[in-house]
Amino acid sequence: VQLQASGGGLVQAGGSLRLSCAASGRTFRSYIMGWFRQAPGKEREFVAALTWSSGSTYYADSVKGRFTISRDNAKNTVYLEMNSLKPEDTASYYCAAGSSFNPPDFGSWGQGTQVTVSS
Repeated sequence: VQLQASGGGLVQAGGSLRLSCAASGRTFRSYIMGWFRQAPGKEREFVAALTWSSGSTYYADSVKGRFTISRDNAKNTVYLEMNSLKPEDTASYYCAAGSSFNPPDFGSWGQGTQVTVSS
């Protein structure tokens, strides 16, 4: 599966951004789609995931109630809607495809898109 992420940018605290991840490949709809992020000097962390077939979702506690992961079947795209952004959300965000909600099972990665939240 091939993944192409986009939509990052600079936003003030309290603002919103929507990230997009365009997927391609013969079997991508059998995967779990996820978003991860990595801030400078920190380890990559799980943000949210979605089962493409059923739409079931799972979120990290740090983003619950603020971020929403969704999909558009017609566009083969997964989105991450980010609201009430905080400076601590600043990171490079990566979309990924995996075989389960378990972070180590995500084996296909797109390039990162930078999100910067100013205070």
